[in-house]
Amino acid sequence: MEKQTAVTIFESLSSGVRLDVYRLLVRMGTEGMVAGQIACELDIPPSSLSFHLKGMVWAGLLSVEQEGRFQRYRANIPLMLDLIAYLTAECCAGQPGACAGMRAAVPQIEPLLPPLPPACKAK
Repeated sequence: MEKQTAVTIFESLSSGVRLDVYRLLVRMGTEGMVAGQIACELDIPPSSLSFHLKGMVWAGLLSVEQEGRFQRYRANIPLMLDLIAYLTAECCAGQPGACAGMRAAVPQIEPLLPPLPPACKAK
């Protein structure tokens, strides 16, 4: 991932509404939701939601697919995982043992992070 891509993603998620929308769509997985469902679930006026959805699609955080007269939105989960990998790629550079200790404190995150060198896993 390039730095500018990461910046664009963070700028898009800097709104509380957009963060709520993204987390909701991540929870829905590949099924996604139509815009009206999102508006109802989060109690957001449709005109306001439309503005936020457009910005998130532009940033690459969401995909949109036309279904008749509705638009179905889905979170771009591979992009989210790529962002996590970008943020953690150089975790504790030069001190991989320290990174291994921090990873152990949050075991559910391990599958999302880049692998540690074999020598560091045992520390």
